[in-house]
Amino acid sequence: MDDRYAFVFTFIEASGWLAPLAFILFHIVRQFIFIPVVLVCIVGGILFGSVFGTLYSLAGLTLLSAGSYFILKMFPGLNQKLLNLKQKWFGQGAVLTVGQIAVLRLVPFVHYQLLNVCLMERRPALGDYLKSSFLANLPLAFFYTVFGEFISDFTPGIIAMILLGLCLLFYTLREKVKVIKWREFFHQPS
Repeated sequence: MDDRYAFVFTFIEASGWLAPLAFILFHIVRQFIFIPVVLVCIVGGILFGSVFGTLYSLAGLTLLSAGSYFILKMFPGLNQKLLNLKQKWFGQGAVLTVGQIAVLRLVPFVHYQLLNVCLMERRPALGDYLKSSFLANLPLAFFYTVFGEFISDFTPGIIAMILLGLCLLFYTLREKVKVIKWREFFHQPS
């Protein structure tokens, strides 16, 4: 009987890859049990530290983005519902840049799949979408994983500075478009 327990303990000690694999897969499962991405990334910082937590979160979020790409392509009705939500939140004809999507992913209450739809609009090809998704997930994974590691050291002043910085980033990374009305463009002098 003791040999069986020794084997189990040896297997657990030798299987250091199970916790990271479970964490990466949890990123995919978490959307079905309504756990925010931010919370999972913070837990990654607590469990694995900044470097490995960021890497594991990036792997999980990239797999999640790839899965959502295929699901949204298979179910156009779901895609249309998210596009309607996008129109309600961001207005008619708003096309967000990859930088804006990256900043919006840092905001905890913005729907992750909604931002995936915005990214699919910007980059419809799978390769471009995955590359852009990786880049848009990088600040999210890094920021909240580091936040998870050092959460006890933050003061309210630092939190306010972080929020102000996010607002400035979102404003700076916007797509600058000038709208010219039809009549102004083809103005006929009288």
